[in-house]
Amino acid sequence: MTDTTPTTTSLTPAQQAAHPDPDLRVERTGTRRYVGLSSRGARVEIGSAGVDGVFTPGELLKIALGACTAMASDFTISRRLGDDYAATVRVSGDADREDERYPRLEETYELDLSALDPKMADRVIDMIRRSVDAACTVGRTLTAGTEIELRFDTSAGADAGGNAG
Repeated sequence: MTDTTPTTTSLTPAQQAAHPDPDLRVERTGTRRYVGLSSRGARVEIGSAGVDGVFTPGELLKIALGACTAMASDFTISRRLGDDYAATVRVSGDADREDERYPRLEETYELDLSALDPKMADRVIDMIRRSVDAACTVGRTLTAGTEIELRFDTSAGADAGGNAG
């Protein structure tokens, strides 16, 4: 069962479902350099692996998976360890450059459970797994696969940033 207790800093899954997707777009800023933008004001720099200060698209995919895992289990963990627990989710996986895909991604959840007895620590890990399996949309999408439709707007009304007018 996924905990849906609201906090002042995050939305519950029900609240998230009630909010429509933000307008997300990627705009070109230079040769193999882009910026990802959200209608909520967020931005992320995107580019090639050889460019400092940017994420590659593959790195963003991995970060999205790690963030989703962490967020899907946040309430479960904070109820057992308190709101100030420290956690890191590391995501790795090499790209298969021949097929241009990631055949396997591995997540490592770094979480100090040493204050718990071993049985309770195992129970918490099981609860985390169930929370992630039930509520991590990114992980569920990657596992199941998804249909992607690429459309084009080639109208003269598209502004310099690539937005349709």
